[in-house]
Amino acid sequence: MEQKEKKVIVSLNDIFVRFDGEVILNHINLDIHEKEFVTILGPSGCGKTTTLRVIGGFLEPESGDIIFDGERINGLPPHKRNVNTVFQKYSLFPHLNVFDNVAFGLKLKKLPKQEIKQKVMKMLAIVDLKGYEKRSVSKLSGGQQQRVAIARALVCDPEIILLDEPLGALDLKLRKSMQLELKEIQQQTEKTFIYVTHDQEEALTMSDRVVVMNNGVIEQIGTPEDIYNEPVNAFVADFIGEANILNGTMIDDCRVRILGKELECVDKGFGKNSPVDVVIRPEDIIIVPPENGQLTGVVESVTFKGVHYEMSIRVGKCEILVQSTRCAELNSTVGMRVIPFNIQIMNKLLPIQSNTIDAVVTYADENERYFEFELEDETVTVKDKFIPQGSKVRIYLPFDALSITGEGEGDLTDVYIESVVYKGEHNEIILESDTRKWLMLSDTDEQVATYVPLYFDFSKASFEIISPGEKEGGK
Repeated sequence: MEQKEKKVIVSLNDIFVRFDGEVILNHINLDIHEKEFVTILGPSGCGKTTTLRVIGGFLEPESGDIIFDGERINGLPPHKRNVNTVFQKYSLFPHLNVFDNVAFGLKLKKLPKQEIKQKVMKMLAIVDLKGYEKRSVSKLSGGQQQRVAIARALVCDPEIILLDEPLGALDLKLRKSMQLELKEIQQQTEKTFIYVTHDQEEALTMSDRVVVMNNGVIEQIGTPEDIYNEPVNAFVADFIGEANILNGTMIDDCRVRILGKELECVDKGFGKNSPVDVVIRPEDIIIVPPENGQLTGVVESVTFKGVHYEMSIRVGKCEILVQSTRCAELNSTVGMRVIPFNIQIMNKLLPIQSNTIDAVVTYADENERYFEFELEDETVTVKDKFIPQGSKVRIYLPFDALSITGEGEGDLTDVYIESVVYKGEHNEIILESDTRKWLMLSDTDEQVATYVPLYFDFSKASFEIISPGEKEGGK
């Protein structure tokens, strides 16, 4: 049965925010409908809490419009917006009991005592705290304190509730039960909930729609099923659930090559012999005898997870993760099959063949055999290579010629880690400097949204002289 489209209650139109010259929200657009549970999901530093603060009025964007129920509300202070916020630390008043904490906003509005009592008692019943009204909040458990904070936010009847990682302080078991309770409260009160988290399970469990963010932009918006089953790129696939993300080549429509084998898929329109990312979920891989497998590999580890077995299977240098109710024997050779529908093809996050630098040699020493060039206001030295001063040179750096674990200040001192995606053999890391992006391979798992020094190994580079300098060829 077709559902009626819900009214848009808040719109963020081309919102741009930066702090100290760093872009936090890069012209994002987002529509949120009434009575829906929307989760903004992403790694630390991606801009999700900033998005919440913009909606709540705690932060004014540099440009763009916030539209609430059809009206522009830029500059309107938080207390004049029909929005309430639940923070991770709850911000309850320790000197007040449960009733007075929940009643606080109603008392500020100077409502009659009897009306306040009716509203508070009704809300305490909704959050399952009936009979707790005289309790000190300091004597409550973490989950009970969180329900008090939610009741306090809801009792003033706002259109929207903003929740900034409110389950982060709870232990795992309580967090799981509160996920279900939060969804029930949202459905019972019919309020719009906008929830921020970095926990993918929370997003998939509670949400009507999920907004996946990274590096100040929205990567994908969709239902939990859409986000999990049809990720738009490798970042989303890697961030949402377990995934095997592999480098592939699209041979033609519906034909892809991975790990030296051609497999049938259902995707089209990527062109012939195009580099792509291939996503296969662990639960979609079927273990078969080696002779029946599209791929074959050796079982390196087996872990019982209760519902299924989790197996790491080595195919050449690549690790494949498989989840199955059937257990394969450790160190045995097995085959693996995947139906075409479960092979997801997507464009590469950064479609380049190598990291290319176009530079002019600013200084060269033929005797010592080195030269220098300027890159983003840094002087970069290339040792054991002489190219005459004034030469225009193109330098090709393969992905494994970049690193961020050297000693010293680096060739570029402050480079931002935008994404880290495990590709079975190594992590594929996209970095952003002042004027461009770089792609590197690493065996270590780096933290996104951090700044690191970037080192170039020019012994792995190739050089093309575009135009000669003062002493082409040297002595």
